[in-house]
Amino acid sequence: MRKKNTVARTPSTTSRAIPGAGRRVTSYDVALLAGVSQSAVSRCFKPGASISQATHAKVMQAAISLDYIPNAAARSLITRRSNLVAVIISNLANLYYPQVLSDLSQQIARQGKRLLLFTLEREADIGKVLCDVWQYQVDGAVVAACLSDEQMAEFGRRDVPLVLFNRSPREHAVHAVLCDQGEAARLLVSRLAEAGHRQFAIIDGPGDSAVAQERKAGMLDRLLSLGLPAPIVVSGNYDYASGGRGLRKVIDRLGRVPDAVICGNDIMAIGCLDTARHQMGIQVPLQMSVAGFDALDASGWLSYDITTLRQPVQKMATDAVAMLGELMERRGGSAERRRYCSYLVEGSTARLTVEQPYFGMMAAA
Repeated sequence: MRKKNTVARTPSTTSRAIPGAGRRVTSYDVALLAGVSQSAVSRCFKPGASISQATHAKVMQAAISLDYIPNAAARSLITRRSNLVAVIISNLANLYYPQVLSDLSQQIARQGKRLLLFTLEREADIGKVLCDVWQYQVDGAVVAACLSDEQMAEFGRRDVPLVLFNRSPREHAVHAVLCDQGEAARLLVSRLAEAGHRQFAIIDGPGDSAVAQERKAGMLDRLLSLGLPAPIVVSGNYDYASGGRGLRKVIDRLGRVPDAVICGNDIMAIGCLDTARHQMGIQVPLQMSVAGFDALDASGWLSYDITTLRQPVQKMATDAVAMLGELMERRGGSAERRRYCSYLVEGSTARLTVEQPYFGMMAAA
């Protein structure tokens, strides 16, 4: 019987891999098809890496032909970096500062990394969230919440670069970008006092919010230095209902309408304003001035036009990520704090001059 000869066939290295037909396409497959080294393929998919235009074109053509997608997990095993940046922020800040997250995400992406978001119901919950952060082996973190000295020290012990966002590190040596909340509050009180306001009321933010407490401290400090009567202070929760509820508490305790109500943020100022106009018949700003903080989009709507303070949040987000990027590259170095100033947005809900003409809003009250 004649023996049948068999010839082993090997697949061509240039044949197109079919996704889902056995195995995933790897950077090795792309390198073979493009006729370059595997490291050249890696550089093509690494932002900022040095690669010639000709090599880049060949690699991209091969990658498209093979339907290749870089494996981030595999790359992290090689580089020993997760390419993830943790952003820790409270739900309230997330709701009222969506542009902050957008700006942070864009800046982090430009560094070839991805934002991993952790949200807090309350700033006091930060300890529970940190347990999750460590599991993801993040390359760095931007934290918009108060950290204890022990928690900040843990970032150092785990060699995770940290930048605080709009939070003061007090005595601990840590990098931070922050707006001077106390100075902004003093500015607002000064302008209102110069216009003749004497009896102030404050609708405060949450007790565990460092920003809210810094704002309140700044207002109280300036009122004391001006020798004005002690303000009526009521607590709020940074939400719409707190504004209206807070105004009613103020009037109950004072026995009359105050000259000015300063709310810890714009959402509470809007709630206060709606309650004053539509439920209590108070003419704003003829009988009572209302002001807030943060210059949210809604605060500029024609129905509100609130006097408020704007923070340079886009600049702060850009600088925070740039600072973190430097830390991730070089590590160590002395702690840097970058401070920014808010500026007053003069809306129609507050009298800011002694004899301010009053138009339009009175008719709407």
